[in-house]
This record gives sequence, structure tokens and C-alpha cells, in this order.
Amino acid sequence: MMAQYLEIKGRHADALLFYRMGDFYEMFFDDAVAAAAALDIALTKRGLHLGEEIPMCGVPVHAAEGYLLTLIRKGFRVAIAEQMEDPAEAKKRGSKSVVKRDVVRLVTPGTLTEDALLEPRRHNYLACWADIRGEAALAWADISTGELRVMSCTGARLAPELARLGAREMVVPEDLAEGLRDLAADMGLALAERGRGSFDSAAGGKRLCALFGVQTLDGFGTFGRAEVSALGALVDYLDLTQKGRMPLLRPPVRESAGAAMQIDGATRRNLELTAALAGGREGSLLAAIDMSVTSGGARLLERRIAAPSCDLAVIRARLEAVAALVGDDLLRGDLRAALRVVPDIDRALSRLALDRGGPRDLAMLRAGLAQAGVLAGLMADDLPEALVTARRALVGHDEIAGLLSGALVEEPPLLARDGGFIAKGVDPDLDAARELRDEGRGVIARMQAEYIAETGIPSLKIKHNNVLGYFIETTATHAEKMLSAPFNEVFKHRQTTANQVRFTTVPLSEMETKILNAGARALEIELRIFGELKAAVLDSAAAIHGAARALAEVDVTAGFAELARVRDWARPLVDASRVFEVEAGRHPVVEAALARAGQPFVANSLDLEPGDKGAAIWLVTGPNMAGKSTFLRQNALIAILAQAGGYVPARSARIGLVEQVFSRVGASDDLARGRSTFMVEMVETAAIVNQAGPRAFVILDEIGRGTATYDGLSIAWAVLEHLHSVNRCRALFATHYHEMVGLADKLEGVENATVAVREWEGEVVFLHEVIKGAADRSYGVQVARLAGLPEAVIARAREVLGLLEQGDSGQKGAKALIDDLPLFAMAPPAPVRRVEAPKASAVEEKLRGVHPDALTPREALTLLYELRDMLEP
Repeated sequence: MMAQYLEIKGRHADALLFYRMGDFYEMFFDDAVAAAAALDIALTKRGLHLGEEIPMCGVPVHAAEGYLLTLIRKGFRVAIAEQMEDPAEAKKRGSKSVVKRDVVRLVTPGTLTEDALLEPRRHNYLACWADIRGEAALAWADISTGELRVMSCTGARLAPELARLGAREMVVPEDLAEGLRDLAADMGLALAERGRGSFDSAAGGKRLCALFGVQTLDGFGTFGRAEVSALGALVDYLDLTQKGRMPLLRPPVRESAGAAMQIDGATRRNLELTAALAGGREGSLLAAIDMSVTSGGARLLERRIAAPSCDLAVIRARLEAVAALVGDDLLRGDLRAALRVVPDIDRALSRLALDRGGPRDLAMLRAGLAQAGVLAGLMADDLPEALVTARRALVGHDEIAGLLSGALVEEPPLLARDGGFIAKGVDPDLDAARELRDEGRGVIARMQAEYIAETGIPSLKIKHNNVLGYFIETTATHAEKMLSAPFNEVFKHRQTTANQVRFTTVPLSEMETKILNAGARALEIELRIFGELKAAVLDSAAAIHGAARALAEVDVTAGFAELARVRDWARPLVDASRVFEVEAGRHPVVEAALARAGQPFVANSLDLEPGDKGAAIWLVTGPNMAGKSTFLRQNALIAILAQAGGYVPARSARIGLVEQVFSRVGASDDLARGRSTFMVEMVETAAIVNQAGPRAFVILDEIGRGTATYDGLSIAWAVLEHLHSVNRCRALFATHYHEMVGLADKLEGVENATVAVREWEGEVVFLHEVIKGAADRSYGVQVARLAGLPEAVIARAREVLGLLEQGDSGQKGAKALIDDLPLFAMAPPAPVRRVEAPKASAVEEKLRGVHPDALTPREALTLLYELRDMLEP
């Protein structure tokens, strides 16, 4: 057995080997040590190898999925070796023969299909990047849904595209893997290295043609050599990991690099599009707007938000469809009610194709296709084209739906081997076998009654187990009677236990044979029918996938419409101009959070109107905590929502097509790569000024704050000039460097804006209102006081600020000023003066004795008059 284990392990040295032994998957040697630590399970020892004990651990087969998920999340690959024959078959070759085993599947982060291992509302992408003499391409697939896509992708574009996809694993050539390790580590991406032979474009083309049963790929589109290489290597990797059981992939779709809005990884993190900065989905834009009610709809919505369209025709068609459902509350409600019971068709179909599905997956398809017909019946032909197209894909499935409805019981079991999932009347042989099986149970009950009458033992039972089959059991107190004449001639002794004695009879053995044969025959017929149903479903896979896509489309459209109605969002106008006008815009995530707390959101407008080739930039000043960052982010999110095809949180919006969104908001150290906060900030800023084009929308917050004041000011100044004169884009530039406000007078297209605040009795009040003009100061000391700094520190800060402001006015040189400050002369801090609390007034003393809950309305009114009379004139 260990020789067999080592031989299989040698073929899968880079994976943990789950070695099936009965009801457990066992691991040995280094695999056992690593798995025991990762899974927090007991590490034991078994047998000797080269004179040393063999480390061993195991997990139950029935609970393996949970352990697999933990291992995959911790970066392991797992090879699953199953028993390929029954132990009885092995014994025919000799008593010492070992059961044949082989790896049936490699489990990797990008090749998961089980519901327990996947997030139902997110895609699980496996990517593959190929580079052929400077021509590069990225292919990706979700084998749990069958999606397969490819696009031309240079090395510079690889990181943004992987960030868009959120891929879990990427297949790369061995000679390029080393240069991609940092990128993979940054994105939490597993790298799978393959030889150059796997990336051969000629072999890849043949592999793809064989997979889809075609002579040429031209029917699917025109693909470059690098694209065919990436697709072919991806398919080759799937063939390796699935051990020949290829997933049900749809024909490849070629995406254009400019078809979607470009959003790099830093911008996605800063804007929290699909995941919050703190981790997890909660707090992200996607979580705030997700009104979809199906898993397929949720995945489509994530794709739309991750990659908003840059095709005006597509954007307008989506908005038209949303508008139709916004205006028809009854239809929208009926559609969403029908969608709520739609199962995950794509993933059920994928499991069936990989032989990991069961009767319940067929039942999911039955329910999904039935609901597709219901939704089609709700939609009229006068709806917008996007909904009419979806409606056409929802019909035409009567034959396969009828086949499944007629063949399956209402509530089938999860596993086919459990039987009992084919309805009565489908197959005469099955009905006959079931009748014999079920009738046999009645016969057993009658035989038990006869034996009780014959022996006079009321406690006699006929039971069954997997060792003895059917047997007659009495308690040990009746053993002597049963083993004596005349009963011992009829009842043949089989087994004696501590408390029972077991027997059999010739009629009971004969009936057992009939019953067992009938049960096995019934299961055999059911499994045959299951195979026929699965084959029929897979023959209709393309049409079923089409219905699933249409259901997701309707779900996303209805969800956007529900969102617009519930939150009073407006339909944006998206056109070919470069205008960016938002009236009374709001931040969708912040607004939702404030609404839960019962607080209103202060809306703000934006008006950027660049000339034909010029820039349009607002230079935003104002104190911390006043809302600058929120204002910047909300406008970027409004552009993304509009081009994703949804309504936006504003009174109105006109968005000239945005091809790129860049955000540099906040930063933190990247200690693992030796980068300071300032370095991270500069890297992100460099990416913006090097890539932003005239149709970009850029938001920059506090550029240069991580270094010395004059260094930071000079960098911020130069970046703003570059955005204006070279990039010529639309931008919001927030800063505390008030010296920059003079640029509005020198650069055409640059305007000053500020967040309004008010001071009241020494306190700063944030109004969160963005207005034209420049802030006079940053109110940093006031914000520090709100944060809870001690009063001595606040007082000292005011003193130093006053002296610095005098120095800036030219009364002293800056260096002399610093040298003269007591702070830098190491003078002890001024003592804190204790101010005695003023003596309480008569009104306050009176109020201390009042108990409001005990007052009647009349008594409260009388008290109010008394308090007023007590006030000093």
C-alpha cells in the first residue's frame, strides 16, 4: 500500500495527496505534517519506512469539502486519489492485492465547482497569461459557470485586468513565473507554472477545435496567436486538473481592451468597488447597491461594476431597460418575485458536466427552466430591446423542461446512489423492481408474525445488517428453546452475542435474495435513467446557458430599477462629450450608512466643462473631516454606476464618456516591499500622470503630504500642472496647500472649490457643503481637539501656529522663527491652569431636582414659567 502511495505521490509532488482508504482520505509523510498543522487535526504515526515511523493524518470523506476549502484558502493544491475498484475485486487477484487507486482530480483555487467551496454571488476565475515574442494575451474561465473569455493584454495591462477579474489562480509559462511572483503576492493569486509546450499556439488551436468539435475557430471570432496560446494553455491545465473530465465551457468570447472602463488595482481598493478596505464585502459599493435576488444576477452585477462599459449603445440600452421597470412598479414586483425562486442554473449544469452532479442538480434545472417560462409570460413585446432579447432566450425549453418534470420526483435526494429520484410510471421495469422490493418488506413483516406464532416468543424480530443480511433475533433467555428440537431443525443458528441469539431459515434466505436483487435492479435502472437525463441536459446546454444569462440580465435590470425607486436615484445622461455635471450628488455607501443611523446626507453638485482639448479641474480645499474625500469618491462612483447601466444617486447627471478612472486617496506603508507611505503615494500618482488620457476622470487627495512641506507643495503643484497641460483630463484635486489656490487664476479650466465650515464659540461646525471659492485655513487644531488631544497640547499647538503664521507674513525668517520657538529650545510645556467650575445658578439648582418622567403636562408648563421668572433681567 505504501509503495502505491509513494508512486502516486511521485506524480503529484507539488500537491497534498488525499489518499482514499475506506471512509477516510489519509495523508502520509510531509503531507501529513503540513496538513495537520493547516487543519489543526491530530498527527499520528503508522508503520515504518526506512526504519522511521511514518507521520499520518486523515479526514472523513463525508466532511472532506470543508477541509479542502481550508487548504485551498491557505495556498495548497490537493490531489484526490480515489479507490478505482471494489476491495472484493482486488481480492480476486490474491489476498495480498492492493485496491487500485488513482488521482481523479487536482483541486486548485481556480478549479472549484462544489457549492460548499464557492461563494454563490461571486465568480471564481482561473486566468492564463501568454506572451509570444512581445504579443501577449490574457484568457480566463469560470468552470463553475462555463464562461470563457480572452483579450489582448500587455504586461503593463496585466495587473489592472487581474484586479478587475479578481482571479484566484493564474497559469503562466515557467520562464515568466519569477517576474510575476510579486504581482501574484499583491493580489493573493496562486501561480500555476506550465512548460512552454503547453503554450504552443498551434497545439492550442487544435486543442480548442477538439474541445468545441469544430474544424476552425473562425466561427467564434478572430483570435491572435497569443490569444490562442492563452486559451490553449488554459484548456490544457483544466484537462490536467480535471483528469480528462472537461468542464462544460461555452465558446470563447474575445473582449476588446477598450470596451470597458480602465480601473487599476489601487483605484479599485481606494473606491472600495467590490471589497471594503477593511476586508470583506460589507462597506463596498457592490454591497450597498446589490438588489439582485439570484446568484447569477449577483455575479453579473459584480462584472458590471468591476468593468463598466465604454460602448454608448450598450450603456443606453441598459439604461432604457432600467427606465422601463422604474416606471412599472407592478411588472418589476412580479419579475422580482418570480426570480426569487430561480436556482443557480449555471453551476448545476457545470457540476453535471463534470460528473459531480446529482438528481438535485437536475431538479434545479427543472425549476429554473419552469421559472424562465413564468418570467417570459410576464414580459410583453413592447419592452425595450434588452428585455425583449432576454425574453426570447427564456422560451423554447419546453421539451427538456417537460422531460425533467415527468421523470423526477418532487424532492429528489442529493446523491444518485441513494435512489428514489425517478417518478413512478417513467419506466415499467423500474416500477416492477420497486414493487418486488417493497412487497418483500411486507413479506418480511408477515414472516416475522408467523415465526412469533410458531415459537411463542413475542420479542422475536427479523432484522438486517450488511454482514448477515436478514436474520431472526431473540434475546439470550430464549436461546435454549431455539437451539433445541424441534425448532433447531427450522431455525439455523448464525451468531450469538452478549444479549442476543441470531438465526436464519431457508424461506428467509430465499426472500432476502429476491429483495436484494430487486433493490439493486431498481437502483441500476434509476442510474441508467439519470445518465440519459444528464445526456439530454448537456445536449441542450447552450440553450440552457442562454436562459441563465437572460435570467441574470433581467435580475440586474430589475435590481437597478428597485434601487432607483427605493433611494430616489436619477437616470444619467451618458454621451460622447467630456462634460461631467452632477446636480445634488450623493455617495451611495455613505448615504446608506447615514440612513441606517437616521441621519441625512448633504448632497453636492459638480460642474466640469472642459473645452475641446482642455482640462477641467476643481481644486478642492477645506478642513479635514469636512467631506472632501467623500465628495471626490462619490463623483467617481457616479461615473462607474452610470456606465454600468444603472441610475445614480443624484438629482440629475450628465456624464461625458469616461474611459479611465484613477483614484489616489489615502495610503499606507508597504513594509513587505520596503515602501514607505510616501513611496506608495508617489507610485500611485506616477501611474496616473503616465496613463491618464483626455477621457479620464481623476481624483487626487492630499498629494505630497507624506514628505516635507515644501517638497510636498512642489510635487502637488507640478502634478496639477501636468494634469492640466499634458493629460488634459477631468479631475478633482483636494489639497491642504492653500498656496495652490492661485493656480486657478493662471490655468484655464482650473477652479477653486471648498467645503464650507462655520465657527461657533470656538468650535468648528462642518457643513459638508461644497461651494466655489477657497478655504482660508485648515482648522487642523480644531479637528485635533475633537479627536481628544489633551487641552495642554491644543493650547500649545495654537501658540505655535500663531508664531508660524507670523513668520509666513515676513516678520521673521523661517529658520530664525523655528530657532526662537520655545518648543524647539526644549522648554518645558506651560503648566495647565486649572479653572474652577462656576457656581451653579438658581435655574440649574432648580433643574437638578426635577424628574421629567414624573411631571404631568400641566406641571411641566408651570415649571417652565417658573424657570423663566428665575432668570436674571
